[in-house]
Amino acid sequence: MNTEIKAVHFTLHDDSREYLEKKISRIHNAENIITDLLFTLTHERDFSAEATVNLRWGVSLHVAESDFDLNAAIDKMMDTLVAKIAKEKDKKEKVKGR
Repeated sequence: MNTEIKAVHFTLHDDSREYLEKKISRIHNAENIITDLLFTLTHERDFSAEATVNLRWGVSLHVAESDFDLNAAIDKMMDTLVAKIAKEKDKKEKVKGR
C-alpha cells in the first residue's frame, strides 16, 4: 500500500502527521485491497481533508471533509473513508460469493 500525505498552504507538523497515521491504522483490515492511499490537507479559511483510495480491482474512492480544526477534519474524513471502504469491500465479496 502506497501512502502519500500532502499539505497545501500550510506546514504539516509532526504531531498532525502522527495523528493522521494513527487514524490510518483503523483501515489495517483493508490493506490487502488498497493499492494507493493519497491524502491532501488544505488550509484556507478552514481545513479541508481529502483522501483518494485506489483499490486493487480498479475502483477509486474519494472523500472530502472540512472543519475549522485540522484533527476534526481528519476524524470526519476517516469516519467516512472507513465506511466507504467497508461498503466497497462488502460489494466485492458479495459478487465473489455468487
